[in-house]
Amino acid sequence: MTIGEIARRARVSRSTVSYALSGKRPVSEATRLRIQRVIDEMGYQPNASARALARGETRTLGLVFPPASTHYTDMQLDFIGGLVDAAAVRDYDVLMSPGGAEDRTFHRLIGERRVDGAILMEIRLQDARVDRMRATGFPFVTIGRTAQPDGTSWVDLDHGRLVQHCVQHLAQLGHRRLALVNRSEELIRAGYESARRGQDGFERALAEHELTGRSYQCGDDAASGEACVERILSDDPGVTGIVTLNEAALGGLYRGLGTAGREIPRDMSVTGIVGSRWAEAVTPALTAADVPSREMGRIAIDLLLERIGPSAAPLRHRLLTPPISLRASTGPAAP
Repeated sequence: MTIGEIARRARVSRSTVSYALSGKRPVSEATRLRIQRVIDEMGYQPNASARALARGETRTLGLVFPPASTHYTDMQLDFIGGLVDAAAVRDYDVLMSPGGAEDRTFHRLIGERRVDGAILMEIRLQDARVDRMRATGFPFVTIGRTAQPDGTSWVDLDHGRLVQHCVQHLAQLGHRRLALVNRSEELIRAGYESARRGQDGFERALAEHELTGRSYQCGDDAASGEACVERILSDDPGVTGIVTLNEAALGGLYRGLGTAGREIPRDMSVTGIVGSRWAEAVTPALTAADVPSREMGRIAIDLLLERIGPSAAPLRHRLLTPPISLRASTGPAAP
């Protein structure tokens, strides 16, 4: 079914059908209804590519989201779901590219203008994707921020400050020997932004509260979490508080503590930065700075649409510091 066939059946010109569909010029109500009846009867769907070419837009946004490790974690999938939902509310589709700066899918997404703008995630402190996007002038925003975030619209969690808040909470409960469970050694070496900023916040908080602590790299899976607990207790059996940046290893941390005979929170208090869904899925529920993944997705979509509007709005930044939700995994340090 084409516009020409619709025009023939409705006994009007092709241009009249085009105007009725696009609304660019007025068409009488009787003619519009006659055209609409033909469309309804024949099940016509306008060609999206042709409409995009005519309007100079695709109504599609790009999401550049390579998995941080071998798979997407539940929290990362929650981010993806939140972004897709927020885009749909604004009548946009989302085209996802899991590639890095040198990946062909990333180059096609931007170079061939398959999308109107892009959201970049899994940001590194030095990120080649961000550098390339700045150089092209293509509209984009980031969830996370580089070491030099000027010249970019972004939304991010203040991981450094949030880890400091977690340490402060444990210090107020009397804990003096702590451990930080971070992301994998590979991600930290690559400059993974949240892991590096969280590490810095942990070290600042230890100095501020005159505490003893050590950081541990941990893979994004339960088995790595269990192994990490073994290392922590082997290095310092006197540790009574754990702060985690690794929600994918959380179940393993709990299992490892149970295997070691450490009851939460009687023998070990655990806190960290985790989405509320996962914080409440473990027993006892985790005291945590809840990651507002869906809110961050909505903010990112809004910031991006500002950049691709008729006149691009000024660059904007949103740095979020959600409060710590007190649950059952933290308590006073044992004598």
